[in-house]
Amino acid sequence: MTASGGDGVPARTVVVTQSNYVPWRGWFEMLGRADCWVVLDSVQYTRRDWRNRNRIKTKDGLAWLTIPVRPGNHRETAIDEVLIDGTAWIDRHLETLRHAYRKAKHFDDVMPWLEAQFLAAREMGRLSAFNVLLTQSFLARLGVDVVVRRDTDLLGRDVLSSLDPTQRLVRLAVAVGAERYVTGPAARGYMDETAFATQSISVEWMDYGLQEPYPQLWGKFEPAVSIIDLMMNLGDDAPEWIGRRGPSAPGN
Repeated sequence: MTASGGDGVPARTVVVTQSNYVPWRGWFEMLGRADCWVVLDSVQYTRRDWRNRNRIKTKDGLAWLTIPVRPGNHRETAIDEVLIDGTAWIDRHLETLRHAYRKAKHFDDVMPWLEAQFLAAREMGRLSAFNVLLTQSFLARLGVDVVVRRDTDLLGRDVLSSLDPTQRLVRLAVAVGAERYVTGPAARGYMDETAFATQSISVEWMDYGLQEPYPQLWGKFEPAVSIIDLMMNLGDDAPEWIGRRGPSAPGN
């Protein structure tokens, strides 16, 4: 029997991807094209990646916000097993955001909401759980209506680990009854599109090259920054800018 995206209804369009810390605008555009997001966090954690860090724009240029994780052999640790190292970093990140965006047009509206979301998630000791909970609050505020499922709720961890990367994606897409699979351009380096065709699942590739620049603080437009930047600068208009296209937009 095929699992559903939610409420017993098959997910016609699915995205299967790892959780990220305060993802960028393009990531939310991708999820906005789907009915279901399958969180692929049973796979190996990678250091210096988007799982526990992202960038914001400051008057001094781009700056990293990084969630500290507990020491361990991360080469053998799944993303959903990685533990966050304490909670003191949350106050530091919030203070950095206050300093970077205090002059943003919608700071007074967005910052109190953002603080509440971080505080609500601060007791989530595992990186994946924290990311998913925080991301769900962003999805709700941005009006992105997508069902969230965990990969291990659809297939056993032993089954997931035995599959090659493409077959893992295909099996998860089949598990939610998907007819279309949406993915980012980076997957072209490893994904076999024909494997989806054998299951009558079409593949849509994201193209971020024509995203329209939006008003930002601090000079030249920087596209590859956290969604927080868009929200601080556009406020309630942020949702309409997530996938907005323009002929002069910079590539990414």
